[in-house]
Amino acid sequence: MNFHAYFATLARYNVWATRALFEHADALPEADYRRDAGLFFNSVHGTLNHLLVAEHEAWFPRFAQGVSNRIELNAELEPDRERLRDRLVEGAQRWAPLIAAMPAERFDAMLDYTSTRGVAQSLPFAATLGHVFNHATHHRGQITAAITAMGHPCPELDMVWMLRVEARA
Repeated sequence: MNFHAYFATLARYNVWATRALFEHADALPEADYRRDAGLFFNSVHGTLNHLLVAEHEAWFPRFAQGVSNRIELNAELEPDRERLRDRLVEGAQRWAPLIAAMPAERFDAMLDYTSTRGVAQSLPFAATLGHVFNHATHHRGQITAAITAMGHPCPELDMVWMLRVEARA
């Protein structure tokens, strides 16, 4: 398997899906955006903040610098919804260059890090990197379900949809 190509696709998808989600999340009235929708992190806003915490404040530093930040997974790092959107899109754009710079043998190694609760961990590098993108997809799915349940339209976020769009371009 060509890990560089595979993870480059996942990183590209992560940016694409994040932007597509915000085309709809940005249109939500403030009350719907912040109301408890029964999600694990309560609201659309809470779940987007969780993505900022997990993907960009916890996982990215582990992969990029070997640093583990102690942070609560439900922390509200960005109360402003426009700045939250910008930080999530900018953060998603950082993954592709990081992946491109990784030596091929790194994907077959282990990732040693400390959890957000201070517990030492050692997991397969490639599978854990895959988890980062899978985790984001999981929470975007929760958000789209909540937005749909509120009666608002949502985007098609399947990765094959992005691949089809790219193939037509």
